Amino acid sequence: MAKFLLFEVCGKAVFFNTNHNHMLTKDQKKNIVKDLSEKIKTGKVMIFSDFTGTTVSGMKELRDELRKTGATYKVTKKKLIDLAFKNAGIEADSQGLEGQIGLAIGQEDEVTAAKVLGQFSKKNKNFKILRGVLDKKMISDKEVIALASLPSREQLLAKLVGSINAPVSGFVNVLAGNLRNLVGVLKAISETK
Repeated sequence: MAKFLLFEVCGKAVFFNTNHNHMLTKDQKKNIVKDLSEKIKTGKVMIFSDFTGTTVSGMKELRDELRKTGATYKVTKKKLIDLAFKNAGIEADSQGLEGQIGLAIGQEDEVTAAKVLGQFSKKNKNFKILRGVLDKKMISDKEVIALASLPSREQLLAKLVGSINAPVSGFVNVLAGNLRNLVGVLKAISETK
């Protein structure tokens, strides 16, 4: 019985027959490295994870959730990931990482991709966050998890608007209270006359 692996190569799904010794061609490898390098250069955060034992449906769910946030998840050889980082001008070493390595690249902000991976790893015990790259520097798995616990950009903006709005609404209430008191005093004066 033939077994196949599904890879994403330059944005296209490609099946590889695992029963044959089928290797990527040099051109395919160059295209993978070029595509990955471009994504890394524009990415805000990159997170390495081990997806060993994660189901295909689980991986599809993860990719769909990441896509909704403007992030991507790439699976390719560690050597190609390292070359892509080198081409992007970032020192990152995936060779020492254990398991089947995937790379999440957050394009929109630094937090959202980490949040999605953090939530996914809580639901899928086989999925492990290994480390990340933030501001062109390696960060540990604990730092990635801490990043995931930060509020999102939208949550921070909502808090900021609430903070700005609170003094204004308090000031309006003070003025309204003074006006009510003035009206009460004027009414009392008019009733006494």
